[in-house]
Amino acid sequence: QVQLVESGGGLVQAGGSLRLSCAASGRTISRYQLGWFRQAPGKEREFVAAITWNGGSTDSADSVKGRFIISRDNAKNSMYLQMNSLKPEDTAVYYCAADRDFSWAIKTTQTEYEYWGQGTQVTVSS
Repeated sequence: QVQLVESGGGLVQAGGSLRLSCAASGRTISRYQLGWFRQAPGKEREFVAAITWNGGSTDSADSVKGRFIISRDNAKNSMYLQMNSLKPEDTAVYYCAADRDFSWAIKTTQTEYEYWGQGTQVTVSS
């Protein structure tokens, strides 16, 4: 089993930055693909960004391209999401997800991930 815990959420003004962290425990995640998803009130959970097992490939949603950067540190069993130029529409609960996969294909749908964190709230004020 893999346990995931997100941190780093909070309240920030539009145009500001936040850095989310996802710490894994239970197993080493060096052979896991990792992803970030978010869910705004009244909306479906949506893909934000993902990174392959060794960090060699990443992808992100069009809505965050150029503003959010996903990274990982396998030595620390952790993943990060640097969020810049935040907008009110980025307000959501952000979840990290993991799935054992050491291919190069990026997973963008919820059903492709086996393990999930509890989420961290990000609120962007206008």
